[in-house]
Amino acid sequence: MSALDIFGWVSSGLIIFSLMQARVLRFRVLNLTGAALATVVNALLGVWPFAAMNLAITVIDIYWIWRLGRERHDEEVYDVVEVGVGDAYLRHTLRVHAEDVSATYPRFPLTEIAGTADSSPAEGAAAADADRSAFLILRGDETVGMVVVRDAGAGVAEVELDYVTERFRDFTPGEFVYRRSGVFADRGFSRLVVDASTSSSEHFGRVGFERVGQRWEREIDAAA
Repeated sequence: MSALDIFGWVSSGLIIFSLMQARVLRFRVLNLTGAALATVVNALLGVWPFAAMNLAITVIDIYWIWRLGRERHDEEVYDVVEVGVGDAYLRHTLRVHAEDVSATYPRFPLTEIAGTADSSPAEGAAAADADRSAFLILRGDETVGMVVVRDAGAGVAEVELDYVTERFRDFTPGEFVYRRSGVFADRGFSRLVVDASTSSSEHFGRVGFERVGQRWEREIDAAA
């Protein structure tokens, strides 16, 4: 098997593997790599229709990677909607992602807040803790994340959940909640904390938290 054959098989494998990815950025990067290799291979073989097609795919992937990178911190692209902890849509979204939420945040009271598919919104609201606040992060009409915080007393808000759906797990949409410090300051909070033992704790270092002992902390600007 020639080197050109090997590159051809590798490029085909990367393109197929990219289509198996749920994460939008990972899909684009793998698809770009496979298409770029396929462009070179087909050009060297003189198969110009396939070379042109893969070149077009390469350009499209580059554009989307650039756009996703440019928009990842853009408040005009992502929106934050505060909802009641007993909100029916929040409960539904939690149940849809229940297995993943439980694996990432095992201490999160999922059943207490989300209830079951057969429970009514009123029952869910009654079970929810009044000291909690919930936020949905949306990109257009797609919900890409959820943040739930609990009043831990003494001006401290504990982040119980900062969940990102798999498609956008290469990004940090929770940052848009933390940017709105006024939301927390108006409730009398001066600091956000989160248990560092959570499996996604490294995420908090990327959204303005600092490691302090066994937890991550972020000060809240009262003037925000």
